[in-house]
Amino acid sequence: MAHHFANTIPAHLLMWHRVREYAVPPSMIETATARRAVGDWAGACAAARVDVDLDLRAVRDRHGTELVTRLRADLRRLAPDLLRWHMPRTAPDGRLRAGLTISLARYRSSGAAPLQLVVRTPPAWADAGQRISLALWEESWEEPGNGPGHLPYPHPHPHPHPNRRFRLDLHRHLWDSERSGELAWRCGAGEAPSLVPTDRPHVPAVPYVPDLPAVHDYPWESARWAAEAELLLQAEGCPRGAFTVRLGTRSRAVLELVAPDDSHAPTFRPLRDPLPPQEVAALPVLPEAAARVLPDLELLRAGLVTTDRLHPLVATALAAFGSVASSSSGPATGPALQPGDPHRVECRGEVHRIALRDGTLTAIDHELAQLRREELLVALGGPGLPCLRAIDEVHRDPEALPAVRERLGHGDVAGALAVVEGLLGPGAVLRDGPLREELESAAARRIDHGLFRSGLVAVHPGAGPAAGGKASDPRHAEAGHRPRLDRRTPRAMRLKQSNRARPRTGQT
Repeated sequence: MAHHFANTIPAHLLMWHRVREYAVPPSMIETATARRAVGDWAGACAAARVDVDLDLRAVRDRHGTELVTRLRADLRRLAPDLLRWHMPRTAPDGRLRAGLTISLARYRSSGAAPLQLVVRTPPAWADAGQRISLALWEESWEEPGNGPGHLPYPHPHPHPHPNRRFRLDLHRHLWDSERSGELAWRCGAGEAPSLVPTDRPHVPAVPYVPDLPAVHDYPWESARWAAEAELLLQAEGCPRGAFTVRLGTRSRAVLELVAPDDSHAPTFRPLRDPLPPQEVAALPVLPEAAARVLPDLELLRAGLVTTDRLHPLVATALAAFGSVASSSSGPATGPALQPGDPHRVECRGEVHRIALRDGTLTAIDHELAQLRREELLVALGGPGLPCLRAIDEVHRDPEALPAVRERLGHGDVAGALAVVEGLLGPGAVLRDGPLREELESAAARRIDHGLFRSGLVAVHPGAGPAAGGKASDPRHAEAGHRPRLDRRTPRAMRLKQSNRARPRTGQT
């Protein structure tokens, strides 16, 4: 009996490996870097599939020239491909976490509420293409759907308020090209410099580490919590105090940042007196980027990737720590080589060619009459020629189908079409099968994204007026009506509504 070895690679690392393989292709990084190098920040955003929903002239009229100058400087330093690289994602497919508003930078001006540069992801039903958008958010502005006023966003968004758990204004090294070098010590790859003045001797204290649950096997970076919490509390205007770490859907650790005296490095400990739930909810939340271990660092230590497979800015920041990169057990496997045109198939003891003729793969070493006879034999249930079986397999069950699905799922339509062209040839006509269905489904889902971007549909069309949608059937006006499941309903919504026995637990 053969021995079966269990896969020791955690599921979340396999997910991040696929994300690093398909989510930010090298062509996107190369184009966005070239546009950013010449100062074309809008062109860099377009190359990275980032929509710009802000008007600098309107901001100048409302907030003045000084704030616009700071905003334009941040936009020129913005690396949208690096931002996409570090965006929060969900298991198991690794797509962008839907319906998020993440703060990138905060701007304070006299006489007005603080302005924030935010990045937003569309809701799950409109996430085709995996596009994200840049916008400005001000707390005093009215949100779409709440009445007339100055709208910061051209179309409704399910969660326009910046999320406290996912915030990048304290982690500019994850999107700022000029500060990307800070990644090494902020993620714990090297020795993190002390946040206290260097002229004061200090003895680092060993922080208290609570019992951390392994939610989805994601590791925690508890050794950096004290330093990151100090930055968080300073941004909130208090040097010391309590903060929370989200451990799970309904679990939070309430910690307190303390220091024995001013000359010692800060550490944290559990809060002595328990607080009411309302006060716990109001405490500052340690961002997810500070609470978890950097996925790239995990992939390097597990030997799933090497530094040359990472984003150039990430690889440069981690290049100084060769021990981390050299710990990989072997080179990372790249994408499988796709067969060329013409294909070669062993048929009846000979090597026959399959080439593209008039947009269709054809066995050119067989006569047309013979092919017709063989096709009729196959239709009657008989065995077909190896050449015909190879052509049918390319259309119905190609080896490159998982790669095409991954690229389409992450919005890389150009990369998916390149794989199809390498498989069938340029200008080929697709037969009915999974490959054609995947391409047609991706094109249909883009329509929903266009409706969301245009502001015509705020929620999924099948949600009904109870959720803000429209329907012609009077029965949909009932508040308790459950929308009918059909082929246009997103897969996530179908699973959510069809499985009545599903446990009501959220996904981290």
